[in-house]
Amino acid sequence: MTRYHRILLKLSGEALMASKSFGVHADTVENIAEEIAGLHEMGVELGIVTGGGNFFRGISEVGQRFDRSAADTVGMLATVMNCLVLQNGLERLGLDTRVLSALEMPKVAEPFIRRRAVRHLERGRIVLFAAGTGHPYFSTDTGAALRALEINAEAIIKATKVDGIYSSDPEKDPKAIKYDRVSYREVMEKNLQVMDQTAVALCRENGLPLHVLSIREPGRIAALLRGEAIGTIVSET
Repeated sequence: MTRYHRILLKLSGEALMASKSFGVHADTVENIAEEIAGLHEMGVELGIVTGGGNFFRGISEVGQRFDRSAADTVGMLATVMNCLVLQNGLERLGLDTRVLSALEMPKVAEPFIRRRAVRHLERGRIVLFAAGTGHPYFSTDTGAALRALEINAEAIIKATKVDGIYSSDPEKDPKAIKYDRVSYREVMEKNLQVMDQTAVALCRENGLPLHVLSIREPGRIAALLRGEAIGTIVSET
């Protein structure tokens, strides 16, 4: 038995590029795909949302020189590229996957339809949700929270470059304190940089727990699903 039967895994775009400054790192994609394959073998139903920051970020310095709607749309297209790359890595391992996009592009992905997404999950397919919410001014974190609620996921697991939530950036502040458990209220009041406020509010209003852990340490997600205390959990209890 696993801790959760259905989860939404949120990956940053940067997680796919490892030490590169742009794009994707093939070995890293393969490693993440193998990690996901292990979760699938445990019987967990998986929805996945990726960021697009390894290609383009609408709120970046470059993005701010464009119209916000246009910049955010380019960022959404970047997430489509990441989903296709990760899909390829998963299918090379023999896994059945589907990419569902909030922006219509029938030659590369199915349109996002909630009932279709749930049906794919019930049939044992891994579903990758591309193009965020399909609207500008919303982050992929908000897209992840929205998709998690729509597919009735039991939790969001956000895999990042750090092993949990800290009081400040641990790479810049050696005195940063790691939280093992924190409430959504504290995340919002202390402005802890884990998800944007809209995503946090969605999770809080719907009682959806969020786990934050490191993608750089193999086996951490599986250990969490087996019930081990890994990373940081955000909930109201």
